[in-house]
Amino acid sequence: MKKKPFRLTPYQVQFLLVVGFVSVGYALYVRYLAIEFSQVSLACDAGLQTMICKARATATSLFKNSVFGIVALVVATLNLMRPSIVLLTLGVIAAGLGIVLYNIVLSGIAIGLLILGFARPAPATA
Repeated sequence: MKKKPFRLTPYQVQFLLVVGFVSVGYALYVRYLAIEFSQVSLACDAGLQTMICKARATATSLFKNSVFGIVALVVATLNLMRPSIVLLTLGVIAAGLGIVLYNIVLSGIAIGLLILGFARPAPATA
């Protein structure tokens, strides 16, 4: 039984592009309009209960514990061992959020592993 190499179809590449842009865009929104924007930060710290404050609190607790980077690294390692579109999508989401939301080192290593997941031996020619 011959195993086919892992290759993405054009639709999968487009899907990954959309998912990557959406996750990085949301991370940029949370970082610059909820975490670092002083008026929102002061209002949320004073006890305002809005969706942006809940997103800010969730993102803050997750990046303080390096959750984005750890998840990205674990998923990228699993994708390196057994590549699939599901693992690649989860890795892109977690690494995109981690790069923007202060988990740079672990997410950078995860992105390197995700790229390395495409480095497979070339098929032997007859």
